[in-house]
Amino acid sequence: MATRTITERHEYILSKIGKKGKLNIDDLAREMKVSGVTIRKDLKLLEEKSLLFRTKGGASINNPYAGDKPINEKEFINIEEKNKIAKAAVELIKNVDSIMIGSGTTAFALATALHPSKKMTVITPALKVGLELSGRSNVEVLQLGGVIRPNSSSVAGGYALQVLETISCALLFLGVDGIELDYGATISNLTEATLNRKMIETAQTLILLADSSKFNRRGVAKICSADQIDYIVTDHKIPARLVTQFEDKGIKVIIG
Repeated sequence: MATRTITERHEYILSKIGKKGKLNIDDLAREMKVSGVTIRKDLKLLEEKSLLFRTKGGASINNPYAGDKPINEKEFINIEEKNKIAKAAVELIKNVDSIMIGSGTTAFALATALHPSKKMTVITPALKVGLELSGRSNVEVLQLGGVIRPNSSSVAGGYALQVLETISCALLFLGVDGIELDYGATISNLTEATLNRKMIETAQTLILLADSSKFNRRGVAKICSADQIDYIVTDHKIPARLVTQFEDKGIKVIIG
């Protein structure tokens, strides 16, 4: 087979994903006789044009974050990016005695990376976060109570909301399923959205943890508008134009 031009490769990829719904990088590389690196670059360009969604090892015609996927499925998507985001987010935790960490795989990565040198309280609705930090040096965990949602291993409901009425914290770290400058931040579960909005009210500073695939995506439930966001911690794959747009609105974007 003759070497395909970039346009021909893109046409082939879009035609095939339209028929199959999902693609594998290794299969595409073999079929088009190019390297996996070339295919990854092709998929990145096509995702930036909102023509497909990159996934671990391939691509999908459907947004892997749009639905309320179980946390044990999400944890395998963009692992490297999430760990880098977590390490960058930890650097924001300075001279504070209380923080709040939401649910989700990027939030859990933050908990894993958190090793404070001074005592602090961590408030969380996420069971995995609470268990990870339980017994960690210099960390006291305040676990919010309520009904546990199996998909996220996080609590929701009136009990957690009641506790949040009586406390405050310096920093809130939230994972989201979508961020749009004109619309705000969204997640994929209506029940958890109510709790997230209350957590935002409780905190002095809102920090969103979002890998680059979450931008210009929208989940079913809005949790805040863009003017409520103080920081976004993301990965290096975010287009520079988006960084400029968010920072022009007064939101500090940190690249992990």
